[in-house]
This record gives sequence, C-alpha cells and structure tokens, in this order.
Amino acid sequence: MEVLIVGGGIGGLTLALSLHQANIPVRVYESVPEIKPLGVGINLLPHATREFEALGVLDRLAEEAVENTEMCFYNQHGQEILVEPRGLAAGYKWPQLSIHRGRLQMILLEIAKERLGAERIITGHHCRYADQNRDGATAYFDDPVTGDSLGAVAADVVIAADGIKSTLRRQNFPSEGPPRYSGINMWRGVTRTEKFLSGHSMVLAGSLRTGKFVIYPIVDNVDGSGQTLINWIAEIETDDYLTEDWNREGRIEDFIDSFADWHFDWLDVPDLIHNADAIYEFPMIDREPIKQWTYGRTTLLGDAAHPMLPRGSNGACQAVLDARVLTKCLLDNDSFQEALKVYEAERLPATAEIVRMNRSSGPDIFLTEIDNRTGGEEFDNINDVISPEEIKELADAYKITAGFQKDRLNKRLPLV
Repeated sequence: MEVLIVGGGIGGLTLALSLHQANIPVRVYESVPEIKPLGVGINLLPHATREFEALGVLDRLAEEAVENTEMCFYNQHGQEILVEPRGLAAGYKWPQLSIHRGRLQMILLEIAKERLGAERIITGHHCRYADQNRDGATAYFDDPVTGDSLGAVAADVVIAADGIKSTLRRQNFPSEGPPRYSGINMWRGVTRTEKFLSGHSMVLAGSLRTGKFVIYPIVDNVDGSGQTLINWIAEIETDDYLTEDWNREGRIEDFIDSFADWHFDWLDVPDLIHNADAIYEFPMIDREPIKQWTYGRTTLLGDAAHPMLPRGSNGACQAVLDARVLTKCLLDNDSFQEALKVYEAERLPATAEIVRMNRSSGPDIFLTEIDNRTGGEEFDNINDVISPEEIKELADAYKITAGFQKDRLNKRLPLV
C-alpha cells in the first residue's frame, strides 16, 4: 500500500505523520516551490493536541506555542461577561495551545522530513487532476510556475488535502462555483507588546453589530525582549469583499473606526492595531457541505473536504481529526475503497454540522445575544442580562458539536 497526499499544509502533513506511524508508505506533493512559514496565529484545542501527542509531536509544538489557560468574553466597552478556564486548567487531559500558523506548519514539515525522509516531501508540483482504475490511482502534475507537465505519479490511494481551491473537489464538483461569503470581512495581524490579562488569555470581545475582536498570545518573550507576540483578528460585517488571498495586505483605515474607542483598562485596542508588524485582509468564507468526498480510491481531507468559517478554532483541528480517522480506517478495512467510504461516513456528517453551526452559532453566540438585550449599552450586572446557566448551555452546545466537550473527550477512546 502507498498513499499519495496532494497538499503539504497542516492537514496533509499531519496525515503523512499519522500514516508513517501506522507503517503505511506515503508521499506528499505540494504545489508551491518552497514551503514558507506564512500566516498569523492559530489555536489548537484539546481534541487536536491529543492527536499531536499521540503522534509524538506535541512537545515540539509546545516549545514554540503559548498555552491558553482561559477564554475571556467581553463586550465592546471592555466589560467582562465570562472567564472560562481552558485546556489543562479546565480539567482536560491535553492543553490548548496558540501558535503561529507558519511555525506550526514548519514544525510538522521538519518532523515529516525527519521521519519519512525529505525525498518523500515533493514541492513545486501542482496537481492538475487524478484518475484511477481497478489497480490504483494516478495524480498528474504541472510545474506551478511554467505550467509544464511534470508527468504522472501512481499510488494505491490519492488524498486531496489541497485546501479550499482543491483540484480533486473541483474535478468531482465542476459546477460548485466560488466560495460562499458570510458577509463578514476579517483583518488579521500580529503585534509585539506587553502581556495582557493573565498572559495566557484568549479574548473574544464585541459583537458583529459593533465589530468583533479576537486576541491571543502566540509567542512569549519575543527575541528575548520580554514582550509577547499577540495575534488579533478584527471582524466587521461588510457587503463587499476582495477575492480570498491569505497574503493580501490590509489597510488600517478600512476598519479602525469600528474599534477607535476600545480603550480598556487591560488593553488599548487601537494601539494594538496601529503597532502591528503586518496586517492582512481576508473574507470570512466557506463552502456548502457536499454529498460525497470519496470516489473509489480518492477522497478529500481538511479544507478541501469541509472549508468552514474560522470560528471556534476548528478549521485546522478538524483536519487533524480527519487525518487520524482516515489512518484508522486504512488500518481496519480490507480494501482501500471500503476504508475511504468508512472514513467519509464518519467525518462528512460530523464536519458538515460544524460548517453549518459556524454560520450562526459559534462559541461566542451569547455575545450577540447580550448585545441585542442591552442595545449595545453598558450593563450594571451581567446576571441581570443573561444567566450563567444560559451562557453555559450556549457555549457547551458548540463544544459538543465540534468534539471537544471535556468529559466526552477525556473519556473517549483513542482514534488510532
């Protein structure tokens, strides 16, 4: 058995490490000529860090991450609504980590080269399409720069982990059209500054009506300076948006007005924005869940299978779960085709539910509810606006759907 993975992102590299651990030969083909540490911050919830621990990579990730110990919710006036322990501090058996997305990918790449051999991670190969017969599957590649054909590569199975613009997904669903825009645009950045709150806090503040701000540290003691690298995301309802490009530079003047008065006693948000190392603009987009991922010896994984709105820190986490479940299915089933069908039967409905839930009720849905009840004004006592029981019910519903409710996760058997 040999598996060919199209895409060397977080999902593809995690799958490669998982298959290698299971003694299944694997090769990864990535489109870009050189994999670079791009992006900003990413949050890894305990259901993902559990799998990274099982793969023997968690310690390497933790060395360059910040452990989140609490999730804090505030309104646009800086008033505290809820402080909820997270990760080990909440009683999970695994931590919640925040890390630079590019660094996460590079660590996975370094470990994959160490374990698989660098020759099995092939860059500069853009997958044009794949076909198959009774004996195997074949992927056809072009040079992403020149467009010249690089020939065909045969394997027993081809897994598409090539993101929201997946070639195999488009091959099987040619009329799907562009991604679905949510009506919300994001500006993302990282800023070197002093620690805020506990120094290990993740904050969600505001609402979609007023503008929402997400903040968390991703690097402690940057370059020995004692400062922290803070990842932040500004979300604003916007009618128009530019075509998705993770590397498009954003302009402060396009969004700063929504946050100009956010001067809290624990953080000055306009100052954080103005002092950013870089700012990127990206629309909040997803795709409608499709009816089928698997066609014979090919299937989809990660954003190629279930691109979702970036709420609740679940895009990369669900790709990690995909990788582990797919590995188990390949180990437990007699035929490749049956393994991929079982994988799809488990993961497609589960991720489709998260895709739909993220559109209307992420983990911070109660922020919008509170904003509606208060009319955006300050409150005297949050318990007069919403009860702790109601907040808990809304928050727990998301954790259950996404697969990281504490008691269920702690008691669940390993995926592999």
